[in-house]
Amino acid sequence: MNPTSFRSLASLPRLAAVAAWAVILAGPASIPAMAQTATPSMNLRDTLPNLRQPRAALLTAGQPPARAWKALAADGVTTVINLRPTDEMGGRDEAAEVAAAGLRYHALPVAGAGDITTDNARGLWTLIAQAQAHGKVLVHCASGNRVGALLAIAAAGEGGVSAEQALQFGRAAGLAGLEPLVREQLALPPAP
Repeated sequence: MNPTSFRSLASLPRLAAVAAWAVILAGPASIPAMAQTATPSMNLRDTLPNLRQPRAALLTAGQPPARAWKALAADGVTTVINLRPTDEMGGRDEAAEVAAAGLRYHALPVAGAGDITTDNARGLWTLIAQAQAHGKVLVHCASGNRVGALLAIAAAGEGGVSAEQALQFGRAAGLAGLEPLVREQLALPPAP
């Protein structure tokens, strides 16, 4: 896979998707039990908006500033996955910034609610599973909301957890304003 672009992973065999989940969800049986208080360095907490660590070796956040990549590398991050489309990046060449810090880079453009799909959720989890073979992963969008939405959908579809557990995992990863859409896709009732 080209490290600076994303190709549809819908053609991957189901066994590959299951193997990806085994890597991503290794540990306790339920996703909510894996949600943790972020343990990255204080420097990262001050630098990255909405920084979260929903499980070991997986960080989620809003858009990192250009100065954050070296600090992320020093904290053990080896791969960055960006969900923001090029037109949201304001002319920044994030792939070059990340490469200059010695990190791997993947882009999975998720423009908004219309791109919160099962295929994109599976694609993200496959990228995460592949990246975690090299170390800690940071997945970001503008705020963390799209990240949490896709992680919730993927957890419900592939992770073998209940829709409610998947929703909790998504929240731990940054799901906020897209929760009504995610609830609908997970066949959960609207929030009270």
